[in-house]
Amino acid sequence: MKIAIASDHAGYDLKEKLKEYLEEIGYKVVDFGTYSEGAVDYPDFALKVAKVVGNKKFKMGILVCGTGIGMSIVANKVKDVRAAVCWNEKTAELSRKHNDSNVLCLGARLLKWNKVKKIVDIWLNTKFERGRHLRRIKKIDKLL
Repeated sequence: MKIAIASDHAGYDLKEKLKEYLEEIGYKVVDFGTYSEGAVDYPDFALKVAKVVGNKKFKMGILVCGTGIGMSIVANKVKDVRAAVCWNEKTAELSRKHNDSNVLCLGARLLKWNKVKKIVDIWLNTKFERGRHLRRIKKIDKLL
């Protein structure tokens, strides 16, 4: 599977580590920037990933900034994107099971590498439960 990934300057180092890790475990990663630690505006990069996930060119995306919050705000403006800021294993699991999140947002300034790997593994391997949650997703989809 292909995963779209991007970061701002605060998330650059973590994004680079994540790219390596994802490729090691068998994913094809397409990097939408930024490509250095030079200061940039996170909305520019969040929008790139959100658009390719929203239009179904990619099934999933990962965004990294200082907290994950800014990226999630931008990504959730795009139709058919359900971006979730996850800070532990449980939020990663439930964002997939209950919300069918398709963009994972991470805070590089808040998470240690071992925690990031656990969050990403759970997020990638947890399936949407459907059932009562599907009704709610359909309501979300009608908002945009």
